[in-house]
Amino acid sequence: MLDFLYYPVSAVLWFWHQVFGLVLGPDDGVAWALAVIFLVLTLRTPMIKPALSRLRSAHRMRALAPRLTELRARHRDDPQKLVAETRALQAEHGVSAFGGVASALLQAPVFLALLHVLRYFNRPGLTFEQNAAIPNYVFGPDEVRSFLEARLFGAPLSAYVTMPQSLLDSFGGASVTSWQVLAVALPLAVLAAVATHVTARRSLRTQPDAPRIMRALPWVFPLGALASVPFLPDAVLVYWLANNGWTLVEQHVLGRIVEREVVVVPDAVAPRPAARAPKPGQKPVRRRS
Repeated sequence: MLDFLYYPVSAVLWFWHQVFGLVLGPDDGVAWALAVIFLVLTLRTPMIKPALSRLRSAHRMRALAPRLTELRARHRDDPQKLVAETRALQAEHGVSAFGGVASALLQAPVFLALLHVLRYFNRPGLTFEQNAAIPNYVFGPDEVRSFLEARLFGAPLSAYVTMPQSLLDSFGGASVTSWQVLAVALPLAVLAAVATHVTARRSLRTQPDAPRIMRALPWVFPLGALASVPFLPDAVLVYWLANNGWTLVEQHVLGRIVEREVVVVPDAVAPRPAARAPKPGQKPVRRRS
């Protein structure tokens, strides 16, 4: 269904594996881990500009907060007028209320494709030999076997904590246990969860009017991800750490750029005063129709 995404993503992963495989060896686990990391960097680099635009929009929205509050007070009895004035003010200052949502919607299919390609090396329900005999998009069977046998600190990149011991024994080489897989998976997951927590908290700082329920997200997201660690291959955890680490650095660097930019918001136009009544003894002036 999403082959138009799966093939390009797997091609980028294949390219970086070829690069690092020339230096470290094609079956080296570090070469495969670096290929996953640089795949994330390759996919995130074109998204820097949309991320910068999203942060600028949020920065301008905070600067416009007093004007928006005034508009709500002035047009509280006229919702249509309030919507029109709000949109006009946002358009005047380059603020897009849906810019961040659109950017996230564009990113989601790409990263779902990335996760799919990584998980497709080790298809659930199949043995090691069965997976090693099936191509994975641009990867041939020999390269699939290379990935399945690649180890990071002694644990197979395609293994997960709850994998049956019989499957762990089929990876070849020295035997591996679930505890060895956990010893690699847990530090990766904890580091990624910390990065998720920090980035979520920084995002909330740019949304002072966020609902109270969103204040729990910096804790809910990391805990939910940690709960799924026993079912995720180590390669996916490498991806998760690389992606969240990139987000943390990107948020810090782009945030400093945006904070230096000055947003000039003109003062609100005072409403016209009501017509004054004539002074006592003064003849009222009547306008001719």
